[in-house]
Amino acid sequence: MNLNQITLPVRAMDEATAFYRRMGFLQIVDTSHYARFECSDGGATFSLSLSEDEFTNGTVIYFEHEKLDELVDRLKADGFVFDQEPKDMSYLWREAVLHDPSGNKIKLYWAGENRRNPPWRVERQD
Repeated sequence: MNLNQITLPVRAMDEATAFYRRMGFLQIVDTSHYARFECSDGGATFSLSLSEDEFTNGTVIYFEHEKLDELVDRLKADGFVFDQEPKDMSYLWREAVLHDPSGNKIKLYWAGENRRNPPWRVERQD
């Protein structure tokens, strides 16, 4: 199996889709209640679903980019506000944190080889 799709709830579709297009994602589905985006590297997609109910989303979506600091600088110049500047984390990833207009938490990061092969990797298949 391969994970290729995640759907985030949003409160205002037009505002949310504009946010993700400004981040650099290609929108490939556009309806009043659902939108899908394609990531520029790797072919993964993610989508947004309009929620008319109040929600709190505890999920964090991660987007990996090799030139993280340059990406964050570009996004900040375009008006994006970050909760955390790029920072080296104890688990060997470099991360920056921001939220979309609906409050969904986004981590932009670079982990390189450590994403799949950290020094503490285990291989269990029970």
